[in-house]
Amino acid sequence: MPRFVSYKNFFLLSVLVGITLLVMRFTHLERPQLTPMEAAIKDSLAPVQGALVRIAETFRNGTEFISSLGRLSEENKALKEQVSLLKGQLYLQEELKQENKRLKELLQYQDRYKQNFSVRTAAVIGRDPGNWFGIVTLNKGSKDGIVKNMPVVTPSGLVGKIVAVSQNTSQLMLISDPRSGVGAMVQETRVPGVLEGTTAGTGETRLIHVPKDTQLFDGQTIITSGIGSTFPKGIPIGKITGVSNEPTGLFKTATVVPFADLHRLEEVLVITTIYNPDILPPTEGN
Repeated sequence: MPRFVSYKNFFLLSVLVGITLLVMRFTHLERPQLTPMEAAIKDSLAPVQGALVRIAETFRNGTEFISSLGRLSEENKALKEQVSLLKGQLYLQEELKQENKRLKELLQYQDRYKQNFSVRTAAVIGRDPGNWFGIVTLNKGSKDGIVKNMPVVTPSGLVGKIVAVSQNTSQLMLISDPRSGVGAMVQETRVPGVLEGTTAGTGETRLIHVPKDTQLFDGQTIITSGIGSTFPKGIPIGKITGVSNEPTGLFKTATVVPFADLHRLEEVLVITTIYNPDILPPTEGN
């Protein structure tokens, strides 16, 4: 009995080896063509295999896309921060450029009239919030040699005068303030008058008490007359933009737009000492 089992096992082993060799013969890579069964199996499984490949590719692409979204978000954030930084640098550069231009004009004005008066540069640090009065706070005070009634100018023209002083600050009343009064005259005809403010909100002034028979025209230049002890003679004030008769019928009134932009003052020049009040020429270019 054991010998019969041994022969039987040997026979089965031989059959399996033979089948294996036969399969290897018919499925090796260098054979000219597939077997009919192998071809049928491959053909039937081809659509399923293709679908599985596409699903795998879609999943892989989706995973890569999600991963790339995170990278793009980080890159976008970094780029936005860089753009904001560059914009800030551009704004700062432009601000420095504008400030340098203003300070250069102030220095040129000071050099031009250093034989006539001395000045001290002051920055505007506060404004009256109302539209009626024109009071501006400067960052220079008594410790800087500023005293009441000193005239204040810009390279463009007259701005006003100092009306109050503390140790570190001073109050500047603009020529557009209704309480302001400046001895003035028409540069072309030398006809005198008084320049007063209307409202600080408009930034306009008017020349009053001009004799009725005086010829006033749009475009004529108004300068300080030097009458009084506050403003030296010849400081440019503005140009006439309109002429009308006063209600009394004895005088004319001229609307005058200041050369200095009273709404955008940032730095001004306070005239601290006047050496020669009668020979100050008007600013060139006005």
